[in-house]
Amino acid sequence: MFSHVMLGMNDVEATKKFYDATMAVLGYGEGVIDPKGRLFYFDKRGTFGLSIPIDGKPACAANGGTIGFAVDSAEMAEAWHEAGLANGGTAIEDPPGIREGGSMKMHLAYLRDPSGNKICTLLRMG
Repeated sequence: MFSHVMLGMNDVEATKKFYDATMAVLGYGEGVIDPKGRLFYFDKRGTFGLSIPIDGKPACAANGGTIGFAVDSAEMAEAWHEAGLANGGTAIEDPPGIREGGSMKMHLAYLRDPSGNKICTLLRMG
């Protein structure tokens, strides 16, 4: 559905350290910093990017916004969460685990990255 997702960041090195660790758990290679200082993670389905805002103002988290990464297992989600905490992320919401709503059962894990962006992993369990 999406070609790419771009989030704001304030500190390229702190952001790269955080996302290199969390994206590695999901099977992605090290991020690439382009000549404009933007950080990218690529695969055949799309691109995840981070950039210092072009308007010169500090990056800030979108109130109510979340970017979710698909995972293959609860263990992968929990390893992702641990890697994020060890590399500058902040735990938010409930601890990683199963949530049920309506007829849906999911495993979710939430973090804020070093710039405050809210991200999570999601495993649909049926």
